Amino acid sequence: MPEIIQTNPKILGGQPVIKGTRVPVARVMALIAMNYTLKDLKKEIPHLDRLTKKILAIFLITINTKLAYKYSLFQKVFSS
Repeated sequence: MPEIIQTNPKILGGQPVIKGTRVPVARVMALIAMNYTLKDLKKEIPHLDRLTKKILAIFLITINTKLAYKYSLFQKVFSS
């Protein structure tokens, strides 16, 4: 992930941001957690067009993480 996320103490106090922007990764993750689609993200973050590939990568990683978490909960519930 280092190619799409950067931290710099001079940018948003060192918060992880999408490389080359001041868009915090936490903001994107929060929007995705609220079930925003890529289209919704583009509306929320207008200059997203040039970042679409980077956001899509974060989006896919997040979706996979959410699915893995749900699957692990499913396993715990039904393995008892």
